Amino acid sequence: MPIQAHSAVKEPEGNPVICRFMDFEKFRDMFGNDEIYLRRVDLFKETDPEEAMHSEPFIRAQMRLQRFVLEDEVAVKHHRAFNRQYSETSYINCWQIFEGETLHMWKSYGQGVAVFSTFELLKSAVNNWLDTVFLGVVRYGGTEDSNLINTLFRKRKLFDKEKELRLVVQSLNPMTGMNRHSDSRNVTNSEPSDENLLPSWVHRKKKRRVDLKSLITEVRLSPWATPEQFEEVGWWIKNKNFTCPITHSEREGLLTPTLQELREHNL
Repeated sequence: MPIQAHSAVKEPEGNPVICRFMDFEKFRDMFGNDEIYLRRVDLFKETDPEEAMHSEPFIRAQMRLQRFVLEDEVAVKHHRAFNRQYSETSYINCWQIFEGETLHMWKSYGQGVAVFSTFELLKSAVNNWLDTVFLGVVRYGGTEDSNLINTLFRKRKLFDKEKELRLVVQSLNPMTGMNRHSDSRNVTNSEPSDENLLPSWVHRKKKRRVDLKSLITEVRLSPWATPEQFEEVGWWIKNKNFTCPITHSEREGLLTPTLQELREHNL
């Protein structure tokens, strides 16, 4: 199925270089199985509680609700819970529009390697999947929109340094309703109730096969990579008959802080 067009999904200008940061476990999985890993969207609330959610001020403005009015506060919870349950139907794979290395990205998302490609190569690699697929840039801050697809491609301004390109696969579950936020006492929660867990067939992740040889243009190791890790990456590239270069991080050097230092000083 071709990638789906949608008014809320914008392609980047031109054909930018993109990269995906990952640890060695995910790198081995990607190259060992020729697969792209996608994670269910609601699970990203661990790092961003507002992932794929409408903000409370936006909901109140759209629905003309008043703060601290009991019925209106319940309505806000209903709406937020609906957002969260809708996000359970989508899976994402995150890339960055590459404009240069930052220690923030290495620390947060890839203490192993970064694999490089281009937007058009990624688009071509996923264009014939059987799934419903959206591919576009994430917008940061700005005006909210009531469209639910928009929530998948919008994040708060504080994340704008990530310059994310997002690959979204939708997998609707026909056997699960959207009222799992009401518990046995009929209390409305803003999240699905622990009493109403997702069924086992709704997976936490999905993996889809791709032609890595035509997708990956470079593999770059983190600033803290060891000689043994560099050798291992070379082994993977050689044994898969790739011709893409293996490079060291531009941030590697004697003055580069360690991971521990970055975390201690919140750099």
